[in-house]
Amino acid sequence: MSILKKLVTIPFVSKFMINHYAPYRGAGIEIDKIDLPNYHIRVKMALTRKNQNIVGVHFGGSLYSMIDPFYMLLMMHHLGSKYIVWDRSATIHFLSPGRGTVYADIRLDAMEIRHIKNLAENYAPVHRNYTVNIFDEAGLRIAEVEKTLYIRRKKPKPQ
Repeated sequence: MSILKKLVTIPFVSKFMINHYAPYRGAGIEIDKIDLPNYHIRVKMALTRKNQNIVGVHFGGSLYSMIDPFYMLLMMHHLGSKYIVWDRSATIHFLSPGRGTVYADIRLDAMEIRHIKNLAENYAPVHRNYTVNIFDEAGLRIAEVEKTLYIRRKKPKPQ
């Protein structure tokens, strides 16, 4: 395993790298908390002139971007290198204008990981759906994002 792949398994390093990823910095998206052993990532985004739309609220693309990679990253971390994990599809439902700092908690659990490993044991594709809500500082639901992941156990290489 390369040194970079080993480094990104350290939560502090992962948080630093993602928080300094240019598209996230530009949109003002920031990992607030990363707790890989407990299957949890909390993301936040303050409203700035760089991520607001023409009517002065959060741009929808930035709201989706703050969620986009995290189910896949959590899944890849916990399943390991013997599995392929891809984002298959996503839908976002805008519920209320985001006017301040918004938050989202991306969560999985050990039972879900075990279930996926059982489903993928025969190398067949597994599709899993996840829903995450984006809230403002007052706890008002701003948006709901539905993600579908494609997961498959890698077939052994012929010898």
